[in-house]
Amino acid sequence: MTTFAPSVRVGAMLPAPLVLFPSNPVHPTAPDSAFEEEARHAASAGFDIGLIDIEVFLGGDAKLRRVPEGPGEVIYRGWLLGLDAYRCMSEVVAARGRRLITEPAAYQHCYHLPEWYEAIGGAEHTARSIWIPGSTFDLEAVGVHVREAFGSGAVILKDYVKSRKHEWFDACFIPAADDEANVRRVVGNFLRLQDDHVVGGLVFREFVELRRIGLHPKSRLPLVNEHRFFVLDGRPFYAAPYWADGDYPGEPPSADVLAPILGRVRSRFYAADVAEKEGGGWMLVELNDGGSAGIPEGGAANAFYRSLHAALG
Repeated sequence: MTTFAPSVRVGAMLPAPLVLFPSNPVHPTAPDSAFEEEARHAASAGFDIGLIDIEVFLGGDAKLRRVPEGPGEVIYRGWLLGLDAYRCMSEVVAARGRRLITEPAAYQHCYHLPEWYEAIGGAEHTARSIWIPGSTFDLEAVGVHVREAFGSGAVILKDYVKSRKHEWFDACFIPAADDEANVRRVVGNFLRLQDDHVVGGLVFREFVELRRIGLHPKSRLPLVNEHRFFVLDGRPFYAAPYWADGDYPGEPPSADVLAPILGRVRSRFYAADVAEKEGGGWMLVELNDGGSAGIPEGGAANAFYRSLHAALG
């Protein structure tokens, strides 16, 4: 089992930045097994390591471990949290005299599509999208609404946060928005699979043809030339191919592709996914909170944490 000793930044005499990971439910003084490798590389890069008990992800209290009192910034890296749980985590971190680098309002900004979509200028920079707030839906009314918004075009379905892209043909992709029977089928499947975990409401996004690089070996999801950038304080500091599989062509996108949106996103730390359009050029696919966005399959945790530490100065 790996242990982590607190460190101090030489010269500044301030505590090293601390990364907060979910704890292991069986051994709560260690990171959860899903984050052991990340924690090891974060420590090697110069970060202190703190833990938050797994109960917060199940609606329980937020309990911190290995987070000493005193000044300093805390970077959460873990599973996606509901807003109430994230606020609770923020409060217990503040009670230690520290603060999360991503405050709750910024977390929600990159967590809910309607917020970041409107902030960046909508369809000017990403796929045209509409949303229907709520938790229960009249499927016939939804079908009419989607047809009126998108005509015969193809659309992607998700909630404010997540799609079910690995059930691509059953609960995500709608080939023709005017096929109301199929819209009802896909939406019904999505709601059933999400159960009571629909966040915010339904989101429908124009399907844009992106450059294909293969098929996912398990779900048969079409893989596209997609890359994930991480941004801190308005500056991209790390990027990697989104998928480990697929035949990535040519040069990866430059960070310049994000230039039009960097001043519009109201968060210090976030991830931005970009993909190559079939006809050429790059487009923003979506934003995610930087703490809960995974290091992409084509990336490496050691490089990510070295880059993050350098970006923090």
